[in-house]
Amino acid sequence: MIEDGSLSRETEALRERLREAEETLDAIRNGEVDAVVVAGEGGVPQVYTLETADQTYRILVEEMREGAVTLSADGTVLYSNRRFAELVGVNTSSIVGGLLSRYVSPNDIARLDVAAAQSGKGEFDLVSVNGLLVPVHFSFARLGGDERSPETFCCVVTDLTDQNRTGEELRSAHERLLLEVEERQRTEELLRHSLKMEAVGQLTGGVAHDFNNLLMAISGGLDMLKRTDDPVRRERIEIGMRQAVDRGAGLTRQLLTFSRRQAIDPEAIDIPRQIAGMRELLERSLRGDIQVVTDFAADLWPVYLDTNEFELVVMNLCINARDAMPNGGTITVSAKNKPSLKAGRFSGDFVQVIIADNGSGMTPEVLAHALEPFYTTKDVGKGSGLGLAQAYGFANSAGGKLDIKSEVGQGTSISLLFPRSDLSPNARTAEIGHAKTELDQGPGNGHVLLVEDDHEVAEFTAEMIRSSGYRVTRVASAQAALGALANGRNIDLVFSDIMMPGGMNGVDLAKEIHTRKYDVPVLLTSGYAAAFQAEAHALGVRILAKPYRMEELSAVLLELMQP
Repeated sequence: MIEDGSLSRETEALRERLREAEETLDAIRNGEVDAVVVAGEGGVPQVYTLETADQTYRILVEEMREGAVTLSADGTVLYSNRRFAELVGVNTSSIVGGLLSRYVSPNDIARLDVAAAQSGKGEFDLVSVNGLLVPVHFSFARLGGDERSPETFCCVVTDLTDQNRTGEELRSAHERLLLEVEERQRTEELLRHSLKMEAVGQLTGGVAHDFNNLLMAISGGLDMLKRTDDPVRRERIEIGMRQAVDRGAGLTRQLLTFSRRQAIDPEAIDIPRQIAGMRELLERSLRGDIQVVTDFAADLWPVYLDTNEFELVVMNLCINARDAMPNGGTITVSAKNKPSLKAGRFSGDFVQVIIADNGSGMTPEVLAHALEPFYTTKDVGKGSGLGLAQAYGFANSAGGKLDIKSEVGQGTSISLLFPRSDLSPNARTAEIGHAKTELDQGPGNGHVLLVEDDHEVAEFTAEMIRSSGYRVTRVASAQAALGALANGRNIDLVFSDIMMPGGMNGVDLAKEIHTRKYDVPVLLTSGYAAAFQAEAHALGVRILAKPYRMEELSAVLLELMQP
C-alpha cells in the first residue's frame, strides 16, 4: 500500500510539472514573459525564450522543399520561408507585411480567397518578380485564434513545374506510342496481306492449269452438243459441263476468300473442317508428286483463332514443306488434344496441330535462324522468309506457341499449340447465298428490274428470268435503275449485280432504294458474296452467289415476290 501511495504521489507531481511547463510555454509565446530560467542537468541553468522554444520547428520549415507562409485573416503575410521567397524571386523581408494575393495571378485571386477561408486547397499560378507564371498547389490550414490572439492561417505551397513537365512528357510519349502502335498494326496488316499474296502466287500455275481444263470441258461440251441429238448423250454432256462450272466456281470462291484483306476476327473453329475446306487449295499449291495426309483425333476440341490467319499459316507451312521435297514426298497434317498441359508458362487444355514432311530437313545452323523475319535459304524471288516468323507470331498472339523439330535427311515437324476454346464452332458457309431449291418452281408472275453492266451476262440472266415466267427490264447502272423506279414503272423486284461502274455499286443501290422508301425487294448477286455479306445483312438484302443455276434464281425470285 505504501508503494502504491508513493507511485500515486509521483504521478501527480509529474502532472503538475507538465502543467507548469505548458503554462510557461504559453506565456513565452503570448509575450507575457521574455524568458524562463530552469535548473538543468547537473544544476546548470537553462534559459528558454520564444526563439529557442520553436527552434526545431523553424529549422524544419526553413529547410523544407515546399514554400510556407503564415497569414492573418485579411491575407497579410506574417511569415515566409526561403523556398516561397525563391518561387516568387524576392527575399523574405519583401514578402512579410504584404498581401499574398499580390503574388497570385489576377484570375486566381477570387479562388484564393475562397480556399483560404475554407481551409481548402487547389492549383494556382504564382507570379514571380520577373513576370513568369509558376504553377503551384496551395494547401491552407487554420491555426486558430481567440480574444488574446487574432486568427491566423498557414499555407503550404508546392511547385508543380516539374510535375507538369513530367505529365506533358508522359502525354507526348503516350501519343507517340499510339502512333507507333498504329503504324505497327498497319505494317503487320500489310505483311499479312503480302504473305497471302505470296501464297496465292504459288497457286497461280496450278490454278491456271485447272481452269484451262475446266474451260476445255465446257468448250468441248458445247461442240459435242451441236453434233448430237441423242437425249441421253446430251444430258451426260450437260452434266459434265455443269460439274466443270461448279468446280470452277468453288475454286474461285476459295481463292477470293483466302486472299481477301480484312481485320483479325477470331472465332471458335473446328480444325478438321477448316483443313477440309482448304484441301483443294492445298493440293493446287503443291506438285503432283506430293501427297497430303491428314490425321485428326476423333474428339478434337475447338480452338479460338482467326480463320483466315490460320489458313494462311497452314498454306505457307505446306509450301515450305513442298520446297523441302524436290523429289516428292508426303506432308502430314495432324491434330490432337493435349489435356492439362503444364510446360513453362503454359498450363491448361490445348490442341496441338503438327505439319510434318519427310523432306531434306534443316541443319542446326539453319534451324537456329528459322524463326527470324526475312531469313530464307531459298533463291532470290522464291520466298520472303516471313512464313515461319508469321506462324510463330500467330501462335503467340493466340496464346500458344510454335516449336520446330528438324534433322537433315529426316524431314521437319512444325508443332503449333493453341488453347482449347469453350465456345462451339459455327459451321462455315462454304457457298454464301446459294438458294434452296426445294420451293415450288411454278411459273412466276411479276416484273423484274435487272441491273447488270456486262452485256453477255445480262442477256443470259434476262433469258433465265423470262423462262421463269417474269417480265424483265434491263438497265446497265445503278443510276439508271433509280431513274426507272423514279419514273413510276411497275417494278416488283430489283435484281442487281454488286460490282458495277459509275461510282455506285449494288449495295449502294439497295441503300438508296431503302432511303427513298421504294416498296420493292432487292436481290443482289456477286462472284464474291462474302465480301459484302455483312452490309447486305444489315439492310435485310439477300445475295445470290455467282455462278448460280436457273433453278436457284427461280427459287429466290419466287420466294421474294410471294405476297
